[in-house]
Parts: sequence; C-alpha cells; structure tokens
Amino acid sequence: MKRREELDIDYFKNLLLKEKERLEKEIAEVSRELDTIAAEDAIDDAEDMAELEVDNDRDKAVLARLKQELADVEAALQKIAEGTYGFDEKTGEPIPKERLEAYPAARTVS
Repeated sequence: MKRREELDIDYFKNLLLKEKERLEKEIAEVSRELDTIAAEDAIDDAEDMAELEVDNDRDKAVLARLKQELADVEAALQKIAEGTYGFDEKTGEPIPKERLEAYPAARTVS
C-alpha cells in the first residue's frame, strides 16, 4: 500500500490532534462527573436516587463512546505515522477525501 500523495497529511494530522485534545477534555469532564456522583452521600429520596442512576448510566455510555472516538483518532494518528492513513481497513481501497474531511478518523469507505 502506498501513501496517499494527494492528501495534505499535515492538514489531517492537525485536525486529528485538535480532535484528540477535545475528546481528552470531554473524557476528563465526564469522568469527574461520574466520580462526583459516586462520592455523593446516601440519598434518601427514591426518586432522586433513580434519577442519579439514569444520569450515571447515561454518563457511562457517553464516556464509552468518547473513549471509542479517541481510540479511532489515535489509530488514525498512528496510520499517519506509518504512512497508511486514508485507506479502508477492510478493502485497502482509498477512502474518499470528502469522507476524511467529514470524519478524519474514518477507518472505512462507508
């Protein structure tokens, strides 16, 4: 597999680095919120407890999604370092530039 010479790799690397920074900040915020919920004193009201459990479950789902997005960004940065960025992981075909511009961490054509 050869490099995608038509892609401005520095442009995509900068996009990915900015996205990585944003995701790391969001992960830290959601993690802090989860830690705060876990550290709260016992709640007497069953309705408040149920609401906290829903919030906690939602925050856990958001955190899992953010961590997956971060893993995708880090994988894309690794591909840039290896010279394999911009190729579909399944087929080896080039990912259209428009798709990479919309989602720089794209792993596949679709």
